[in-house]
Amino acid sequence: MILKDLSEHLAHERQAAVFELAQRFGADREVIRGMLAVLERKSLVRRLPTGTMCSGGCMQCSPDTIEIYEWLGPRETASPPAL
Repeated sequence: MILKDLSEHLAHERQAAVFELAQRFGADREVIRGMLAVLERKSLVRRLPTGTMCSGGCMQCSPDTIEIYEWLGPRETASPPAL
């Protein structure tokens, strides 16, 4: 996984939890946090406050343990249709 993959996923989903990203990309959570820190320094993402509910709304996780990041960069642009 590279930073571009993570950026594209967040641009599409608009927000995601660290544990979800780690599962999706098969990466350690610390690796994901490092990449998110790079994107945060570039003002492309921000960490949402502790206690913010994830978008899934399943309520199975304690809100105090979820780290959710929100995409602030440009919206994903749709690819032109294939001819």
